[in-house]
Amino acid sequence: MGCLAKRGSRETFISASIADISVDNSIERAYLPKGDMWSVHKFGGTCVGSSKRIQNVADIISNDPSERKLVVVSAMSQVTDMMYNLIYKAQSRDDSYISSLDDVFEKHKITANDLLDGEDLEGFLSQLLHDINNLKAMLRAIYIAGHATESFSDFVVGHGELWSAQMLSSLINKHGMQCNWMDTRDVLIVNPTSSNQVDPNYLESEKRLEKWLSQNPAETIIATGFIASTPQNIPTTLKRDGSDFSAAIMGALVRARQVTIWTDVDGVYSADPRKVSEAVILTTLSYQEAWEMSYFGANVLHPRTIIPVMKHNIPIVIRNIFNLSASGTIICQPSANENGDSQGIESIVKGFATIDNLALVNVEGTGMAGVPGTASAIFGAVKEVGANVIMISQASSEHSVCFAVPEKEVNDVAEALQSRFRQALDAGRLSQVEVIPNCSILAAVGQKMASTPGVSASLFSALAKANINVRAIAQGCSEYNITVVLKREDCIRALRAVHSRFYLSKTTIAVGIIGPGLIGATLLDQLRDQAGVLKEEFNIDLRVMGIIGSRKMILSHLGIDLAKWRDLHKEKAEVADLEKFVQHVHGHQLIPNTVLVDCTADSNVANHYYNWLCKGIHVVTPNKKANSGPLDRYLKLRALQRRSYTHYFYEATVGAGLPIISTLRGLLETGDKILRIEGIFSGTLSYIFNNFIGNRAFSEVVAEAKQAGYTEPDPRDDLSGTDVARKVIILARESGLKLELSDIPVQSLVPEPLRLSASADEFMERLPKYDADIAKKRHDAEAADDVLRYVGVVDVINEKGNVELRRYKKDHPFSQLSGSDNIIAFTTKRYKEQPLIVRGPGAGAQVTAGGVFSDILRLASYLGAPS
Repeated sequence: MGCLAKRGSRETFISASIADISVDNSIERAYLPKGDMWSVHKFGGTCVGSSKRIQNVADIISNDPSERKLVVVSAMSQVTDMMYNLIYKAQSRDDSYISSLDDVFEKHKITANDLLDGEDLEGFLSQLLHDINNLKAMLRAIYIAGHATESFSDFVVGHGELWSAQMLSSLINKHGMQCNWMDTRDVLIVNPTSSNQVDPNYLESEKRLEKWLSQNPAETIIATGFIASTPQNIPTTLKRDGSDFSAAIMGALVRARQVTIWTDVDGVYSADPRKVSEAVILTTLSYQEAWEMSYFGANVLHPRTIIPVMKHNIPIVIRNIFNLSASGTIICQPSANENGDSQGIESIVKGFATIDNLALVNVEGTGMAGVPGTASAIFGAVKEVGANVIMISQASSEHSVCFAVPEKEVNDVAEALQSRFRQALDAGRLSQVEVIPNCSILAAVGQKMASTPGVSASLFSALAKANINVRAIAQGCSEYNITVVLKREDCIRALRAVHSRFYLSKTTIAVGIIGPGLIGATLLDQLRDQAGVLKEEFNIDLRVMGIIGSRKMILSHLGIDLAKWRDLHKEKAEVADLEKFVQHVHGHQLIPNTVLVDCTADSNVANHYYNWLCKGIHVVTPNKKANSGPLDRYLKLRALQRRSYTHYFYEATVGAGLPIISTLRGLLETGDKILRIEGIFSGTLSYIFNNFIGNRAFSEVVAEAKQAGYTEPDPRDDLSGTDVARKVIILARESGLKLELSDIPVQSLVPEPLRLSASADEFMERLPKYDADIAKKRHDAEAADDVLRYVGVVDVINEKGNVELRRYKKDHPFSQLSGSDNIIAFTTKRYKEQPLIVRGPGAGAQVTAGGVFSDILRLASYLGAPS
């Protein structure tokens, strides 16, 4: 964002028209030089909190090459609070106010002794002692009266700024620069208002500034912040954050080149860095953007600070006194090309802010529709109790009005509304005055944001994908902010979700791996190898926050180093606790999206899927137990998946890395009708029957497959056909059939006498005795020029499925497999004559883990990553 350049000489200025903001126009006088020759600096209490810091301020002022400098200073840090405490103690007739005032004296005396010497030190200490004695007398009067008027309090409190300005001025003079200090009560004239604020009188202030400069000519002026006078010359203050306001007013009076606000942060952040660790410093903000962010709680400036400089297009720069290398944030009028069409939504949305501890009040009823004065009556009642309305949202039908107020005020508001509308409530014209507690506001702020297509959609999509419900929405026609009301407990997660969407330009997902066995370990290695590429090229940041096995788990707050996860799991693991594990991975406030990857075959883990999805936790798994378990559980999972933004991906449950379920879904979603699904779903049994040829014994091939790692530790788990049956039931259910696993007839390849063998070793030892039975089947098949294949079938037309050993002609696709390949044939209305074939590796840790990894990346694309 560029700033509009000011034109003309030092004696001229541009007056930009700002709607709804009135600043007195003043008369140019030759005696008061104005324009770019001036730079205005403001140093807060932290900046002048010690002698060393005051010296740093003096160095910054000395290094400013501007012809004229006007420096506004606050009281030393904590001094203003100490002064208010003095008044409180005196009013409470607490004698300790005397020793507290002595503490104030000592603080300034020690600082002055560090900074000054000779006549400068003597003069300051003399004035300091004089002021302290006067304050003692005033506080004594307050002590006796038991009360302090506002003007008394303002006079007492303002001394901190006087002492800071005097010390700094003396220090700069000591360095050889011409410098005077200004008591701004002699210059700034303000009119107090009824709302605990003040309105500057620019015309009178300019006259007094001209007079002051004629009597105190200097190139550098150290002015007190925070304090001013009324038109009756009664001391007052500019209230909290008044020093920033003072600097802005002085900048407007002299038409300064810029106003620099020195603080202890590098600039304005895109979000509160205490809540969003990835928040970035904004290079520029428009006046309106800064105003909106300030209103919604961002640590920028008080909105009124911006008013004086806007009229004269004077930039405000926020800089860090403790990090001079940081360029800070400039707040100014955007240049003409700032609103061009070339900008994306990421640059349109500048920042996010939140307000906590709010409650929503909803006034609802059919009697409100079309009735003039209803809204006026509502907010009139709110005004009577002195509540502050933060946000308003009204249905276009006028059926309801809801608004947000601070939670501490909501009971008074509700009672006032109940009283005001008692007759309407009793008559049924109003149905309710509802209070919704524990709310927060999230505001997205940006120049012309609301007029840019896609911004609102992206905002609400990011919230939905983080499983966050929005209670109320407000979007002003000023086009500078979109405001949503959320549950308080969702606020930080929501802030991080939308900030990630608009600002990080990457999708960050907290990952929890359940089951670091063969598949889980392989997946972790794949994640390790691809992490850098995913982050650099695809803006996907997958952070494994926890790994849990049956006995041990490791947790991390920043992300586990996947190059060392095995060592960490051995050496630094804690006792496995699935509930604690899930809470840790999902409760990580830095990352809005969570996925749990279940690499087990455990039905107990699968039983948790529904609750995890309800909590907004995405689930990715190769575990078949959930989808092949009880039908009602499967139907609940699918129903939940369809009605929420929480995703449940299980591609690897059927064909490892093959796109079987996604192919089936694609056919159904495009209007095709599934007639039959037939396939070799077991990589283990595919390998066995691809190699069960010639004179080889069945037991020999099974032993070979076990040795190669294709079978389960106990081969009966494969030969029983149960695994194939689970895959058949999953595909049947995906096709719309409501079948239980028990409805699928399964032809087991485990000889009946061996099904109860005590161990896998015993089974393997006894299996050769039964080779003849299956050898005969092979012989019969070969005699008919067929081959044996172990298949699963889903017969959608007849609503049934089965698993069995079948014979196929040698030219059939199922007969032409090799190794452990899987093959699935989809016979559909479209693919009736020539079935759609999916073929490829269907077993092995690498391909299964790859299928799971693919699901994780699919989830990332659903959450905003480029697909």
